[in-house]
Amino acid sequence: MNSSLTINGHDLTWGSKTYIMGILNLTPDSFSGDGLIARNQTSEQFELNLSTALAKARDMADHGADIIDIGGESTRPGAQMISADEEMERVVPLVDLLASNLDVIISIDTYKASVAQAAIQHGATLVNDVWGFHADPELVHIVAKYAVPVILMHNRSSWAHAEIKEKLGGRYVGIPYENLLLDVKRELMESVEIARSAGIPDERIILDPGIGFGKSVEQNLELVNRLGEIRSLGFPILLGPSRKSFIGYTLNDPPDQRLEGTAAAIAIGIARGADIVRVHDVTFMNKVVLMTDALVRHHRVVDIH
Repeated sequence: MNSSLTINGHDLTWGSKTYIMGILNLTPDSFSGDGLIARNQTSEQFELNLSTALAKARDMADHGADIIDIGGESTRPGAQMISADEEMERVVPLVDLLASNLDVIISIDTYKASVAQAAIQHGATLVNDVWGFHADPELVHIVAKYAVPVILMHNRSSWAHAEIKEKLGGRYVGIPYENLLLDVKRELMESVEIARSAGIPDERIILDPGIGFGKSVEQNLELVNRLGEIRSLGFPILLGPSRKSFIGYTLNDPPDQRLEGTAAAIAIGIARGADIVRVHDVTFMNKVVLMTDALVRHHRVVDIH
């Protein structure tokens, strides 16, 4: 694995510290309730929401976020798909706004080639594909053309295996795996091979085991605890447990009460080899990251005499 990656002037040195990706959802139906737009909103409301999103992104950057991940389509179990045009209308103005106002890595959370291309042209410098190049065959060529890094996530999500409860939200049940870790590793490497075949070098690839995407509560717990086996593939790892249903179903907590559970998953994930953590609550999780790094990486950023 290459020891570092430079994205738009920002150097990420793997193993030296844990990097934080802050989540910015421009959706009306996010599972966590943090979406920044409403259904059927007016243009004036959208402009106001852009200002709110910019302020939120600036706050995240000020409190430890190295990357801001912008998403325009919910990926929760049972979520409604939207067109590429609608997704672009949501995300591109915000990408443009953030690129003009913040010195931070901007990630576009999409599996659609046209959305990724538009976002890159307006300032996004990282693509986060929750389908690992398996949803839109053109996306890999866009990533290769613009020479941006990509996060490839493992995903076996299926509506047929989604179960939704009013308090705790959606989860997946009954998706078959012969061997969870071996299957996840094999399918992640299938995504890597798609990337390689398009000329994307390994140093621009980050892997995500896909916590919450087509895994049961028990499988998600196992995946976090055995993250080191994913890390052994030789690529930097992004872990995204924030507010996910496996925490809610373990603790019987709704999405807005999963702070402590997320902190525990983040700490264990870092100890098991996560290089980037994707979180909603940047200020709180930054302290969890700093303390865990001090324990497992011997990395300190503050020294008080």
